[in-house]
Amino acid sequence: MKSYRKELWFNVKQRRELINITPLVEECLNESGIKEGLLLCNAMHITASVFINDDESGLHNDYEKWLEKLAPEKPYSQYAHNGYEDNADAHLKRTIMGREVVVAVTDSKLDFGTWERIFYGEFDGKRKKRVLVKIIGE
Repeated sequence: MKSYRKELWFNVKQRRELINITPLVEECLNESGIKEGLLLCNAMHITASVFINDDESGLHNDYEKWLEKLAPEKPYSQYAHNGYEDNADAHLKRTIMGREVVVAVTDSKLDFGTWERIFYGEFDGKRKKRVLVKIIGE
């Protein structure tokens, strides 16, 4: 069995952003040479998420509105966590959106449904962040 590991780094300029990282993950799969196996992709920060969904701008806008209703950024005083950093909402948004995805690798390709894409969701940006890609298989 082969194993491959790579970190993808992002410089997110906004506090919140959704980035389609599918092409970068596909590059990792090509580099790995693995034809059959499993790919794990996870956020390496507690205020960021990796998830699978459709790459459609209306849906991305819906995420923003929905997450903001569930865990509004302001007022900062509503959260016991806020002190040194005002990012409690980002921690909660990450919990809702999840930490990682696992995708089957079949015949050297990500085994996706028709519209599935991998996204990095940043909820406390404006600094360098990273994602781990780990692939195992043959």
